Amino acid sequence: MRRANLRRKWSTTISKAADNLSKAGWSWGCVSAIDSNGRTIFVVDAHCGDGKRFVARSDDKLTAFLELARNISTYILTSAARTK
Repeated sequence: MRRANLRRKWSTTISKAADNLSKAGWSWGCVSAIDSNGRTIFVVDAHCGDGKRFVARSDDKLTAFLELARNISTYILTSAARTK
């Protein structure tokens, strides 16, 4: 039961992150693949109209989405600070 609840929570978090990216005007995608060592990896990417593109890779989907969101947030905050 705990694993099912955790999986549901992760799924909700990923859905919210994806929705937030879409609402902010970003196009995004996610794929899973098997690396040369036989491990499953997840790759998430996002890009926006200004040509900026971000890619995050992780052993699990949740971490990949959170890393992508962190990188985009850092970019946005850094860009805003430069324009002041």
